[in-house]
Amino acid sequence: MDQVAGKPDAADFVRRFEEAWAKSNADAIIDVLAADVVLRQPLMPEIVGRDAAHEAFERLFRSFPGLTATVHGWAAAGDVVYIDFTLHGEVGGRPLSWPAIDRFVVRDGLAVERVSYFDGSRLVVEILKRPRAWRGFIASTLRARR
Repeated sequence: MDQVAGKPDAADFVRRFEEAWAKSNADAIIDVLAADVVLRQPLMPEIVGRDAAHEAFERLFRSFPGLTATVHGWAAAGDVVYIDFTLHGEVGGRPLSWPAIDRFVVRDGLAVERVSYFDGSRLVVEILKRPRAWRGFIASTLRARR
């Protein structure tokens, strides 16, 4: 996916997304999210609102220390931005990475909706191979479902 001509707002959003993930912390990530954002992703319930998103990203960064993203490309049409990237981090003391594509609805430079597409079953299998990661992953998942 490449930049679509005439979409400087989308290009700026993708740049800020990439910079936020490079910082590997929840505060940076929520800077690209609107107050009433809705996040949908495999393995987790729907997340609504910036405060809930912050909590979810805090859990994510605790579960996967050093988590960052490498953006491979993007495309935009209207207020929708697709970002193709790979997440890299650690789980159970070993490196882990997985590809994803996020679809964002962007208004005024902030994401109001995000749907993340990745193979959740592959991620679960990799976590199951790392017994040191089980406690954190289970605790994080249970907190998220409350």
